[in-house]
Amino acid sequence: MSADMTSIDQRPSRRPVRWHIFLFMLPAFLVYTAVMIVPLGSTLWLSFFTEVDGQRVFVGLQNFRTLFGEPRWAASFWNALTNNTIFFIIHMLVQNPIGIALAALLSLPKLRFAAVYRTAIFLPTLLSFVIVGFIWKLILSPLWGIAPMLLDLVHLKSLFAPWLGRPNSALIAVSLISVWQYVGIPMMLIYAALLNIPDEVIEAAEMDGITGWSQFWKIKLPLILPAIGIISILTFVGNFNAFDLVYTVQGALAGPDGSTDILGTLLYRTFFGFQLQLGDRSMGATIATVMFFIILAGVSFYLFAIQRRMRRYQF
Repeated sequence: MSADMTSIDQRPSRRPVRWHIFLFMLPAFLVYTAVMIVPLGSTLWLSFFTEVDGQRVFVGLQNFRTLFGEPRWAASFWNALTNNTIFFIIHMLVQNPIGIALAALLSLPKLRFAAVYRTAIFLPTLLSFVIVGFIWKLILSPLWGIAPMLLDLVHLKSLFAPWLGRPNSALIAVSLISVWQYVGIPMMLIYAALLNIPDEVIEAAEMDGITGWSQFWKIKLPLILPAIGIISILTFVGNFNAFDLVYTVQGALAGPDGSTDILGTLLYRTFFGFQLQLGDRSMGATIATVMFFIILAGVSFYLFAIQRRMRRYQF
């Protein structure tokens, strides 16, 4: 009898189901479903249809064959994808290294007015893209802009050119405007990662005689690699979703001659139409679907191929 009672007492007790957790998560899940999942699913589903005489007809992958096979659509798509890739590369090679360098400088313990500098650098991020685009169009205007005047003050006016009006420089100019606006985001993320490094690690490095920039390259940089990885994937997603700044500075046609046309502006003109071009919701949904899979491929590559290798640097 006692042995039976002991065996009963040793049985693992069944944990109660915490239904209140699901109840608390339900509002957020409903909002996320209505705002994200349903529109995404509708867009993916719309890419398999087209309109014939006002009726929606299922065509399977025909819209994708048109996008990649028809010369007019293919030329526009590959031009936009190429420009988008250049747009992303400029952010990766200019914005993120500058953000890392600024964060390293602002994390110096002896730097005075560091809070003022952080606020000033991060402030453009809070501005509306409409304001940023309008201001920079005025600054870079060859007629009434302030850029020629400033270059003239240092006797470098000969270097000025209508950068936003030339096909070979417009995309670089718009990219640098975007870098100026959003460099505060990687700066703050890296700055937070630097502050999160344990003091014991820094003290041990100083005892070994590793100080200054040598300490940053040998000790701090390897420890903030996970944060740099997060910034890189956020830059990738943000740039391949970009639309607003290019639209504000260069318009829906993303001129001159489509030199600043990216996937976002191509999607806008295709879906909603512009000037004499009629909107095509099915082809717009097709471009949006391709954008989704490009971003999904980039994020998946980071999660499964890169993030796993950087976990060893995390505390």
